[in-house]
Amino acid sequence: MNFDIKAYLKLRKAWVDKALEGIFSPASDPKPLFDAMRYSLEAGGKRIRPILMMAAYETFQEDGRDILTFACAMEMIHTYSLIHDDLPAMDNDDLRRGKPTCHKVFGDAMAILAGDGLLTEAFNIISDDTRTGKWPPDIRLSVVHELASGAGVGGMVGGQAMDILSEHKEVGIDTVKFIHTHKTGALIRAAVRIGAILAAATDVDLGTLTRYGESIGTAFQIVDDILDIEGDTETLGKAAGADDKLEKATYPHVVGLKASKNEAKSLIQTAKTALEPFGERAIPLKGIADLILERNT
Repeated sequence: MNFDIKAYLKLRKAWVDKALEGIFSPASDPKPLFDAMRYSLEAGGKRIRPILMMAAYETFQEDGRDILTFACAMEMIHTYSLIHDDLPAMDNDDLRRGKPTCHKVFGDAMAILAGDGLLTEAFNIISDDTRTGKWPPDIRLSVVHELASGAGVGGMVGGQAMDILSEHKEVGIDTVKFIHTHKTGALIRAAVRIGAILAAATDVDLGTLTRYGESIGTAFQIVDDILDIEGDTETLGKAAGADDKLEKATYPHVVGLKASKNEAKSLIQTAKTALEPFGERAIPLKGIADLILERNT
């Protein structure tokens, strides 16, 4: 079976981009707040998390556009995390996706509020009957739980806190694994699980996709660590070498580049192996796993 993963990603990114455009009215007040929110949402990005959600859904159902509201909520939460991550009190980055970061354009206070707005509006849209009312309440509640767990103190926020606490310190591999599985892996895992939950996957299938999501989530951050060393600012769209400057706890810092690359390859293979029971239905998910390993931005 010939399958063009790049065409698959391009089409679904276009679906997500168009859906995101319709969430916030340009005339909304206070205008600077909504301008900051839209600026960050529309700054680019591959939309990997919402596409993973749709790909997991499409492993069991026909059309990923069915769950675009949930996919948009995922991207809004991811974008909020980037806005806050870039702030001077955190990583103090001036560039994101090749453009000035939100706080550089709108100021620190408005950037904080833009992140807060995106986070809370994500839960607003998925709990809005006019948008998601066709889904049973128990399914919607499960989605809220998954999203909150992946984004909260037991997931992304907790990982970010440990990342900050580990700067300028010598830490072991267990700490690095904690940061990676929480800061990045938890939201990617949640994206995959939400797609499966919305598709009414069985508990067995949900468990299988969870293993896939956990593996690619950690691999994604390891590759990010590697790119921070081997990439350049123009290609990455953000400052290269930032991890080293902040003395962050990363895989290359703790185990070296070669071992980091081997670990990323191993995790991607684990993810693809987990998908074998799904056969051709999982080809998009396998393709995304391969691209995570091959990415250069």
